[in-house]
Formats: sequence, C-alpha cells, structure tokens
Amino acid sequence: MTLYYSIVFALLVFEMAVFLTLIIPLPFKIKRGLFTFISENPFVAQLQYWLKITFVFILILFVDSVNRVYRVQVELAAASKAAPGTVAGGDRMEVQARKFYSQRNMYLCGFTLFLSLILNRTYMMIIDTLRLEDEVKKLKGEIPSNDKTSSKLGQAGELGEIGKLKNKLAEKDREIEALKKQAEGLSREYNRLGDQVSPQDGTAKKDR
Repeated sequence: MTLYYSIVFALLVFEMAVFLTLIIPLPFKIKRGLFTFISENPFVAQLQYWLKITFVFILILFVDSVNRVYRVQVELAAASKAAPGTVAGGDRMEVQARKFYSQRNMYLCGFTLFLSLILNRTYMMIIDTLRLEDEVKKLKGEIPSNDKTSSKLGQAGELGEIGKLKNKLAEKDREIEALKKQAEGLSREYNRLGDQVSPQDGTAKKDR
C-alpha cells in the first residue's frame, strides 16, 4: 500500500474511533461538556479545516481509483474477447491483482468519504439533541436560564443549514437598520439645511 493510501486508511480508523466516541452513551453533563469543548476549541476548529482539505484530495483519489477499476475491467474484457480461453495464467493473475488493488483503493476512499458525511451529520444531530435537552431542563428549572454552556451549544447547533440562513437573515436585518439610520440622518440634515435657507429667503423678501 502506497503512502497516501496508508494515510487514507489511518484517517478511516480515526473516523471509526471518533464515531464510536460519539455514540457511546454518556451522562448528560459529561456529554454536554465534551461537545462544548469540541465546539469552542480553536485547535479542533483548525483540525476540521485541514480535514476538509484532506477530504478533497481523498475525493480525487476516489475518482482515480474508480477510473482504474473501469480500465482494468475494459482491459480484461478485451483480452477475453480477443482470445477466449487462451489468456496466459501469469497475465491473468497480473490483471486480477491490478483489479483487486484498484477495487481496494476505491472501497477505502469511498468508505472514508462516506463515513465523514455520517460523522458530520451525527455530530450535528447530537448538538441539536443536547440543545433541545437544555431547553427542556431550562423550562423545568433544572438549569439556570443564563447558563453559558447551553448558549454555546446553541451556537454550535447553528452551524447547519438553518443556522446559515438565520445568520444571513440577521445580516440583512443589520443592513436594513443601518440604512434606516442613514436615511434618518439624511432627513435630519435636509431639515436643518431647510431651516437655514428659509430665514434667508424671508430676509431677502423683506429687503425687496
């Protein structure tokens, strides 16, 4: 196995370990503290950024491995049609070995990418679940309403698509408020200039 496929395999094992950690049943306080730490730790955020870049390269490897599997299949089919039943044993073993390695690389990259999607979705679902449990406990009075941990979880839960839309809507609201303030300032300045010009017009009329 080449170096980059060894790295992909190590990443797959790491994803499996993280997934097992996510689904392990833990007490509510421990789980909330763990996910709060993950959501606000700068090192974890930096690691997630570099993992996204790594997954782009894994996607390229996946496409390349699929292409190799297809080419080996075409080559094997062409050899069988050209001389059915007369393909040398060594050549056939060599083609079968290439086919096996190409399929192995394809499955390795494919499962790594698929598990990354599952991890992301599982993480977001757990964050949403913890946030809802916090809200329920707040309503029951078991958690103070000004609890900072629960607000951090709420911010982490807004990393999904709904959170992005909410952020865009809030940004538009801020822009509208800024435009309103600017319009009010222009209106006040217009009225002030109008008040300054009006006495001058009255004085000019009296002089006439």
